[in-house]
Amino acid sequence: MAKDKEPDHRRIVAQNRKARFNYHIGETFEAGIALTGSEVKSLRTGKATIAESYADARGGEIWLVNANIPEYAQAGRFTHAPKRPRKLLLHQRQINRLIGATEREGMTVVPLKLYFNARGRAKVEIALARGKKLHDKRETEKKRSWERERGRLLRDKG
Repeated sequence: MAKDKEPDHRRIVAQNRKARFNYHIGETFEAGIALTGSEVKSLRTGKATIAESYADARGGEIWLVNANIPEYAQAGRFTHAPKRPRKLLLHQRQINRLIGATEREGMTVVPLKLYFNARGRAKVEIALARGKKLHDKRETEKKRSWERERGRLLRDKG
């Protein structure tokens, strides 16, 4: 390990792997999520997806929109809607920062990871992001390809 850091006790449920390719990631935040019981049980099975989701400001609150948490089969009739908007739990200062950045600076709030922390609470890591242009995406791909090739060359040489 390169950094001297305490071990990470997060159990990742879902990741938005395309976010770093499609956006320039800025400041990141950790937010709680207001969930129902069947949603938590469904998350524990590890079947959620946040690839197409985003966070939106409505009425002075931040909501996670379009995140898919599938129905929990054993919930019976007390199940939930899989793509319902879910409230994100943040401090007021963080909410104001996110709302200000999206309205004034034209940034987007993108979820990066959905996980359970060390205390067993469901959390989502969100980031302020700016969309990449096509040439930026090509540059990222070129850089990634070169790093892969360089690693291959160094491994074969030494």
